[in-house]
Amino acid sequence: MPHRFVRALALASIACWGAITASPASAEDGYELWLRYHRVEDQWVGPYRAAAAQIIPGSDSDTLHAAQSELVRGLSGLLGSPPPIDTDVTHDGAIIFGTPKSSRQVAGLHVDLAPAGAEGYVIRSVTISGHAATVIAANQDIGVLYGVFHFLRLIQTRQTLDHLDISSAPRIQHRILNHWDNLNGLVERGYAGSSIWDWFTLPDYLDPRYTDYARACASIGINGTVLVNVNASAIVLTPPYIEKVAALAKVFRPYGVRVYLSARFSSPVEIGGLKTADPLDPAVASWWRAKADEIYRAIPDFGGFLVKANSEGQPGPQDYHRTHADGANMLADAVAPHGGIIMWRAFVYAEHNEEDRVKEAYDQFKPLDGKFRSNILLQVKNGPLDFQPREPIHPLFGAMPKTPLMLEVQITKEYLGQNTALAYLGTMWEETLSADTYAAGAGSTVRKVIDGSLQGSALTGIAGVANVGADRDWSGSSFAQSNWYAFGRLAWDPALSAQAIAEEWVRMTFSNDPAFVEPVVAMMMGSRESVVDYTGALGLAHLMAEGHHYGPAPWDAREKRPEWRPVYYHRADAQGIGFDRTTTGSNAVSQYAPPVAAMLQDIKTTPEKYLLWFHHVPWDYPMPSGKTLWTELVAHYDQGVRDVQQMRKTWAGLSSYVDPQRFTQVSAFLEEQEHDAKWWRDASIAYFQTFSKQALPEGSPPPEHSLQYYESICIPYVPGDPEAPRCSGK
Repeated sequence: MPHRFVRALALASIACWGAITASPASAEDGYELWLRYHRVEDQWVGPYRAAAAQIIPGSDSDTLHAAQSELVRGLSGLLGSPPPIDTDVTHDGAIIFGTPKSSRQVAGLHVDLAPAGAEGYVIRSVTISGHAATVIAANQDIGVLYGVFHFLRLIQTRQTLDHLDISSAPRIQHRILNHWDNLNGLVERGYAGSSIWDWFTLPDYLDPRYTDYARACASIGINGTVLVNVNASAIVLTPPYIEKVAALAKVFRPYGVRVYLSARFSSPVEIGGLKTADPLDPAVASWWRAKADEIYRAIPDFGGFLVKANSEGQPGPQDYHRTHADGANMLADAVAPHGGIIMWRAFVYAEHNEEDRVKEAYDQFKPLDGKFRSNILLQVKNGPLDFQPREPIHPLFGAMPKTPLMLEVQITKEYLGQNTALAYLGTMWEETLSADTYAAGAGSTVRKVIDGSLQGSALTGIAGVANVGADRDWSGSSFAQSNWYAFGRLAWDPALSAQAIAEEWVRMTFSNDPAFVEPVVAMMMGSRESVVDYTGALGLAHLMAEGHHYGPAPWDAREKRPEWRPVYYHRADAQGIGFDRTTTGSNAVSQYAPPVAAMLQDIKTTPEKYLLWFHHVPWDYPMPSGKTLWTELVAHYDQGVRDVQQMRKTWAGLSSYVDPQRFTQVSAFLEEQEHDAKWWRDASIAYFQTFSKQALPEGSPPPEHSLQYYESICIPYVPGDPEAPRCSGK
């Protein structure tokens, strides 16, 4: 699109001007993320200084040292100067932190730490020797660090420090970022520049950015990171790269972040000299055991492997007529002696399936329930297709009672406008987590499945496809950072509200002024729904351009694989639009629990937001609003555009609250998003109108250009697509 490239040049000019005019000390370039320890307003300085007059640390360890450094750093920035570090409480306002083993003061308080568990913490107002104090206590050092970040967050969001009585522990055990970073520096579906891992200079040079990455993860409770793409390279398992991974693990260790690697299933052949990777071959199992031993010698706290197998061309056990359980169990046995886990992805689909791609994961994995080793997490995407702006929940969440399931979400916005669109995903994940599977009756939410409470799973996990890159602001745009933050907060406690998380993030990242916080949080809370509206509401999905997934191409039918074609999913014709997944169609509804299946089977009880996902609906079908399906669909497209226009207007009135550099970038990206929303709206309406043959409702403007114009648009280079340039026209 010419407009997009004009905008790119404008943004480059903005960046250059910012570099020239802003000094490093005053620049607000987004690098600090939500850990902006900028001085509080004058009215808060006195109360906070009175509550933070001394720091009483426990005995030293790498993690407790990190906690002390963070506390000093945070209080120095927030209050203008750090409080003194003492060994005893001498006056009011002491902050005591540590474990009963590391701090005699903590031990003497006899704080009940049972609710904190292994990683949680307690923050409590106490009295020591007649002096008011605050204790940050935990059973393990990492809990202390998490507690310090919570304490600083209270100040960052201007909460009172009086009468504190906070207990917090993670409800999910493994809280992991999945980096889709390749060893050549490219990041698949990454929109924030190249990989932050500089494999060429590792292990000798450790970029300070690695420590800041670990700090950011620890601040929101993320405790694991898969360093490389699920489309894995076997080379990362060779000795030189194990040494490099070990160097990163050493940096991350004080912050409680364990490293994991994506394992290419064919590694025994590619780097091991074997003639087969058959998981039931004793030589293959022996090779993996030896490889695991080698890795754990270098990285004693190595977390384990993430595996993408027999999906999108990746090798796997089915190449040898074995099951996913056969492959996963063999790897699980290799890491089990070291306490490692296997995260086996359930994202699978066959190359020649013209019936219904969304059924395939269930069909392959449901028969394997109960056949996986106890140290295996089956990693399941939030929906059965592929991180679309909206999908119903994956049916596997209600179908695997004997297998621990790990929710996988995408933090990077592959299908939601990539780095430029404002799309806060906390609302999407809250929608997924609160969805009821009815696996064990009403109330069997996805949240209860993944935190282990529904089925008594001891092994729990959640994964987010990272949006971190080498861009100075980490995520490609200011608001994209909110999704990294929201993932971590929900991973710690999946019962948190998306709105409360958004408010925290806005206060920590920009301003605590209610005149700024309230409109910006409102923007965020409606932003994802806006993207749904202008890209395909009412259950439409997978209508984007092929390859780079940027922009509309509902007409695209040229892909050799049918399940990659947008026409495969919307099935528009003269009669109507939508994919019939009821018993008269693909019968995908049967994969859900009976109460859910019955609801989805009936067009009248199917939630409107999933209508076209499960039903092929006539264009003149009467909707609850009184409109026909056609006019309702157009209304959603129009609403999506209006929403973005309103976001632009709202943001334009907030310049006095934001530094010029970030304000200008967000303004430019919102302008780009409005253009994209119109593009999606006009192209989609122009195409679908060729089937509906119906006029646009009164007040809805015609598309700006002809359908042929939109079909001819070609964007050959888009970030995040490491493959050869492709265009999405017919």
